Amino acid sequence: MPSRPQTPQRRVSPRHFLMCPPTFFDVTYAINPWMDPRVPVDRDRAHAQWSHLVAAYERAGHRVDLLEPVPGLPDLVFAANGATVVDGRTLLARFATPQRAAEAAVHRAWHERSGVLYGGRGLAEPVAVNEAEGDFAVLGSVVLAGHGFRTSVAAHAELAALTGREVVSLELVDPRFYHLDVALGVLDAAADQVAYFPGAFSAAAQAVLAERFPDAVLADAEDAFAFGLNLVGDGRHVFMPTGAPHLRDALEARGYVPVEIDTSELVLGGGSVKCCTQEIRPTPSTPGATSEGDPR
Repeated sequence: MPSRPQTPQRRVSPRHFLMCPPTFFDVTYAINPWMDPRVPVDRDRAHAQWSHLVAAYERAGHRVDLLEPVPGLPDLVFAANGATVVDGRTLLARFATPQRAAEAAVHRAWHERSGVLYGGRGLAEPVAVNEAEGDFAVLGSVVLAGHGFRTSVAAHAELAALTGREVVSLELVDPRFYHLDVALGVLDAAADQVAYFPGAFSAAAQAVLAERFPDAVLADAEDAFAFGLNLVGDGRHVFMPTGAPHLRDALEARGYVPVEIDTSELVLGGGSVKCCTQEIRPTPSTPGATSEGDPR
């Protein structure tokens, strides 16, 4: 009798996250196709969903630091858009829309104050428009970078110059996938493993992804429109929103442990798990620091 193929043994890589409570979360304007100011937001429900995500991270052994919420900045809960930290080097955001522009200073202040905690090598003020980890997916060997709606291609070069990493540009063509992080998710950064929805990308970008990631998990339309790819992977767990059953099953088949979180209230603002989560990738030599390659 032939033996069944064994799924790989996945290992958790402890992470450091920056998140902001949705204390002032609301939908009072529409800057992406998911936002509708006519639909009321249940802020208590949003806070409960966000808290469940934080608790799930902490149960898995991850560190969560908090950004202080600010009245009048309802999208500050989507902390992934505020900065990109790679090996302690930080490229701050420059938002594409005036509604979110003031968030950049809040993130700048946190990184100026807290950079010593993760071996920060200084902050880079952006010249080109970039919405940080909304459009930058950091892997072990490369950074994938979205453009087409929010982040400028010129910002890709800025991040490459700052970090010394290869940055690969990918064009997004569907406005419903206005950021890379709603079209592609990093499952295991150290192993360069991703999941993505081909329909969100141009033909040229699809070809690049197919060539570089032949073993990627491909999401279907149901997964994608449920924000299933707006996920955070730690090498073993995949923290993801509910409502993406095909993707969940595909991840389980690869040996990952899906951790589903109801983020339906936060989705009213056009974001979910990853949008709420900025990753702090420390200087590798920092004592006590953890990075993608540290399996502690």
